[in-house]
Amino acid sequence: MNKAAELTEEQRDGGTVIRLSGNLAIACLHDLPARLDGVQGPVDAIDLSQVDHIDTIGAWTVHSAAKRLDAKIVGAHDDAQRLIEAVGDLDEPMPIRPEKQSPLTRVVGQIGEAVVNAGSTLVGLLGFFGASLVATWGLIRHPSRFRINAVVQRFEVVGVSALGIIGLMSFLIGIVIAQQGSVQLRQFGMEMLTINLVGRLTFRELGVLMTAIMVAGRSGSAFAAQLGTMKLTEEIDAMRTIGVSPMEALVMPRTLAVVVMMPLLGFYSSIVAIIGGGFLCAVALDIPPITFIQRLREVVPITDLWVGLIKAPVFGVIIALAGCYQGMQVKANAEEVGLRTTAAVVQAIFLVIVIDAFFAVFFTWVGWN
Repeated sequence: MNKAAELTEEQRDGGTVIRLSGNLAIACLHDLPARLDGVQGPVDAIDLSQVDHIDTIGAWTVHSAAKRLDAKIVGAHDDAQRLIEAVGDLDEPMPIRPEKQSPLTRVVGQIGEAVVNAGSTLVGLLGFFGASLVATWGLIRHPSRFRINAVVQRFEVVGVSALGIIGLMSFLIGIVIAQQGSVQLRQFGMEMLTINLVGRLTFRELGVLMTAIMVAGRSGSAFAAQLGTMKLTEEIDAMRTIGVSPMEALVMPRTLAVVVMMPLLGFYSSIVAIIGGGFLCAVALDIPPITFIQRLREVVPITDLWVGLIKAPVFGVIIALAGCYQGMQVKANAEEVGLRTTAAVVQAIFLVIVIDAFFAVFFTWVGWN
């Protein structure tokens, strides 16, 4: 195995043949590459029948010489032949710089790639939603597989732990709506209509919408990161190996927790935003709290509350599915966790706004103005 590589030239009836012998590993090549470079054609064949061992460097040396001399390689054993063919497949010129593209071609290509990615993601989300429905039906048929402890834990993470930040955000949003609305309405001497603006806008739209955005950024990203990390560490594969469905054990508790908590958080957010608007009205517009409440009861129909409560669980499903779907798509490396987490938040917020626009048209169509 440690015999140095040797080169001999023989003249045969078919022409010149280069016979290589010994060990063609990198440690034993010595001056063989230089000697091969010094061979001038024509050469009919390179004979490897007496080669004891060959590695990648040796295979590349033989391939390069055969290509330069236009000689065929003969006598190689099976392993040597496969190695030479493998390095030969890689012998392709690589461009130092990418080919220049016109700006129009590049922009159109990027748009097409974005459209394809969006379409594949939408199809994947629909498939994941179908898998969630199948898992839900499985839990209905076999209630013993339902993990109530996991759901309760998610209640705390998604709901209770978010009360502080959602409350602060909603209070400030209520103040901003009241302040900006009063500034515009003051031009017409209609500051009292600020109460209408705060009440209807908060219960119908901003309360549940801002809550959904906050939950998407807070819990949706956490779902994607948690499941993505479990995917990388092969915990999810281990669960499948022992017969535990990841959809039932990981996805359904998170989805159920978000669906249940979103109406509660949305209602809580609306109430706190109303308090913020009432606070500014009392301070800046001299509207007493009792007057503010009475006016709210007169101008805010109960349908506005139902609109918010109907939209909230739908938003919850979207947030949970986007987060869990992106987490389950993680593969290859840790960088994917960050990319998928970002994608989960962006997709959840985008879909929430799209569905909210659909609901706005739908509820107007059914007469809940």
